Amino acid sequence: MPRKSLDDLRDLATRVLVAAGTTTGTSAMVADALVRADADGLASHGVMRLPSYAGQARAGKVDGRAEPELTETGSAAIRVDARDGFAYPAIRLGLERAAGMVAGAGSVSVAIGNSHHAGVVGHHVEDLAEQGLAALGFTNSPAAIAPAGGGRAIFGTNPIAFACPRRNSPPIVIDTSLSRVARGRVKLAADRGEPIPDTWAVDAEGNPTTDASAAMQGAMLPIGGAKGSALVLMVELLCAALTGSNAGFQASSFFDAEGPPPGIGQFYVVFRPDAFDGGGFSDRVEDIAGAITGQSGARLPGSRRLEMRSRAAAEGAEVPEELYGELERLAAE
Repeated sequence: MPRKSLDDLRDLATRVLVAAGTTTGTSAMVADALVRADADGLASHGVMRLPSYAGQARAGKVDGRAEPELTETGSAAIRVDARDGFAYPAIRLGLERAAGMVAGAGSVSVAIGNSHHAGVVGHHVEDLAEQGLAALGFTNSPAAIAPAGGGRAIFGTNPIAFACPRRNSPPIVIDTSLSRVARGRVKLAADRGEPIPDTWAVDAEGNPTTDASAAMQGAMLPIGGAKGSALVLMVELLCAALTGSNAGFQASSFFDAEGPPPGIGQFYVVFRPDAFDGGGFSDRVEDIAGAITGQSGARLPGSRRLEMRSRAAAEGAEVPEELYGELERLAAE
């Protein structure tokens, strides 16, 4: 697959969104987030999202001109109303304020409501870990997973992420959807006409399927069976009930321009390790990391991403020619 320089890809992505009626500042922020995903080898959250993002901006399903509104609701509590705009400006606004407040509070929680697709949740918490902070991130999403024992999709894939700083090394970043794979990977396979493993999803009749298009009409399978389904519920309560946003079964799709804004939510907890650790946090992190990497074949989460990121910085990110051509057409409209 051909590679495109990250700078060229950011420029093209920005132009696609501006052409769809999104402000220049928001377009640049969204473009940076998508290209960052492609650089890490996470194509399902990369520029393949741009055609649907642009279509939604044109239709008004996402407001590309929205300005998020922040309210400090307590000494260590922040609420951000994304106002049916892209999630990235709302998340940045909330987390930047949290990083400033956490010096005194020790721990700060951020609830983001009336939001949109959050992209790679691990990137948001990774940025905080680069500042010496630790953070947890959660987002709900349109219905894709049936509850344990049920046959109809109720919850989204509801990703969770955690990051903490390391001494003289990149942060440890844990980022996973609570479905067996992110739904974006199934959509990517459907777009490319590729099969998927039969352990990822079921079709509309509840049967395991290798047909990615049939899986998009059915439901994703959660990690860990009933235990995974319980974790999905936890994220739904944090991101929908606590933020005053839509639950997965109430939210419209991230993949088309039909219907009202999805209006889902995100929730973050940001904290200073030294407010809790009693001293020696960095030493203990290195002890744990060393115990993992000291075993033959064992790797820390995120190591593959760092390898892909390094290669992309030098050689560019992989983008299918057909998709790149579509983006050029959208930018020219």
